[in-house]
Amino acid sequence: MKKLTGSQIIINLLKQNGINTVAGIPGGSILPLYDELYNSSINHVLVRQEQAAGFIAQGMARVSGKAAVCMATSGPGAMNLLTSIADARCDSIPLVAFTGQVNTNLIGTDAFQEADTFGLSFPITKHSMMVKTPEELIRAVPLAFAIAESGRPGPVLIDVPRNVQAATAEVGDDFDSCFKKIYDEYKNSQNSVKFRTIEENLPSVIGKFRSYLVSAKKAVLYIGGGANSPESAEQIRKFLSIYKIPVVSSLMGIGVVPTTDEKFMGMVGMHGSYAANKAMYDSDLVLAAGVRFDDRATGIAEKFCPNARILHIDIDAAEINKILPSDSYIVGDCAHSFEKLNSELEKARAELDANDSEREAWLSDCKKIKAQNEVSLEMSCNASDCCGNKTCGVKGGAAYRNPREFIKNLPKAASECGLSEDNLILTTDVGQHQMWAAQFYPVKNPRQFLTSGSLGTMGFGLPAAIGAAMAAEEKRVICISGDGSILMNIQELATLHELNLNVTVIVLENGALGMVRQQQEYLFSKRYSASTFISNPDLLKIAEGFGIRSVDADNDKDWAKKAFGEKGPCFVRTKISRYETVLPFVKAGFANVDALR
Repeated sequence: MKKLTGSQIIINLLKQNGINTVAGIPGGSILPLYDELYNSSINHVLVRQEQAAGFIAQGMARVSGKAAVCMATSGPGAMNLLTSIADARCDSIPLVAFTGQVNTNLIGTDAFQEADTFGLSFPITKHSMMVKTPEELIRAVPLAFAIAESGRPGPVLIDVPRNVQAATAEVGDDFDSCFKKIYDEYKNSQNSVKFRTIEENLPSVIGKFRSYLVSAKKAVLYIGGGANSPESAEQIRKFLSIYKIPVVSSLMGIGVVPTTDEKFMGMVGMHGSYAANKAMYDSDLVLAAGVRFDDRATGIAEKFCPNARILHIDIDAAEINKILPSDSYIVGDCAHSFEKLNSELEKARAELDANDSEREAWLSDCKKIKAQNEVSLEMSCNASDCCGNKTCGVKGGAAYRNPREFIKNLPKAASECGLSEDNLILTTDVGQHQMWAAQFYPVKNPRQFLTSGSLGTMGFGLPAAIGAAMAAEEKRVICISGDGSILMNIQELATLHELNLNVTVIVLENGALGMVRQQQEYLFSKRYSASTFISNPDLLKIAEGFGIRSVDADNDKDWAKKAFGEKGPCFVRTKISRYETVLPFVKAGFANVDALR
């Protein structure tokens, strides 16, 4: 037996789990843990605002698929962290957050920097814990990682009072290897995925899937974030080689199937492609994998796929039949489910061949619709509102950049500097630039396109790019942002400079909150309330002030060489018209197929 402090227990367990990097900001209530961190081999990334610590952890987790760690002190530190935790919960990203808390004897007394972190975090985490003794940490920490990574992933928060961090506890001789035992015990239990379709029942359910797929004439595969892993993508690729049908994705599903694949019709939803929304509308069967039929994807749910049977695969039983009723479903992992389904379909080759010509005709029709209705690369700004000529010129002869072509050609610009498309990771902030990236950036691999989907958090892109670059040091990370979003966490340029990571930050500057301004144009008779900026700071000078190499892409013909051809971070700015709009756009009350195009 030996004695360890609560802080020593936490650090030791993190090391047992292979955690070598954490992000956060110290403060009074978490100083004992930071003091122990000082003595450890774990690298700490000092962010400038706690929200960024959570997004850096998200960047690491989204690339690796493993839970990453962030830390904050009590009160305002924990409050700042909660936005990024809520974002992780909404997008099913595994995180473990440690927050300091005031001493246990002070809880409930309105002590300095006291807040009910446990209570506030409970609705926005997968699981929250407050530990009252150092002994509890021995089980709590491995359990947190097991919960975060099992079933439908998500964030877990552990609130640790300062005196618990400093107090000692006796640990057994097996402590140095206890993490794996406790972790595996939970992962292998029925608690890790509740209400799953048990293995013995899978053959029966797969048989139903097979019969429905064999008889379908206009089937569509609808993929989401729950399928966005290398393992699931591999099985889905095999499925599509057996059963060739159109594929559509949610925003979070981009990358499961390469966007350049001829079977890929695009993203569905409010800003989805007409071909994808039309395929869903006309389908007679939808195989939904790792998606939850959220409102931005479906629009009016009853008009999303009105004549289709729905076969649903999802790890979370709560998502089955929540929005649209399923004719059959599997509660389980997409990779495992498709592996079983593929095996069953291989046995049904003769049955599939009988309707093969009808499926080929359906796929051919969808491809024609896609070819005839490609999302336009043309600039969409209204000339009467903007500048009065087709080239969108401004005084002095300069021209605004076409954001669509610019984003689409980024991989080409990088490849000319010696970077392959496979060695690029894209993060985005939230707004028009996010949708243009989803529409036009050629994503070929799972976990290559990282964005804040469900919560839609401005300020996500830069810190997420920092985390992604730390998790994939051999790759170049591109962060696409807008002048509205970048200012939400621009202070993290200091963190980026200190770490000297291979991150290219690209800001499309339009002097407005572009997506808000667009909705005010279409939905509020051009009453632009608080959506355009009166003061526009010089972002290039700000980046230079943080020590980041900066490039004006509009006036430097060699901007790409500087952005992609040199090691380390680079900040790129290009100006676009504030009157650009993202099309298609589905107005409230309209079906996706009735979008403005």
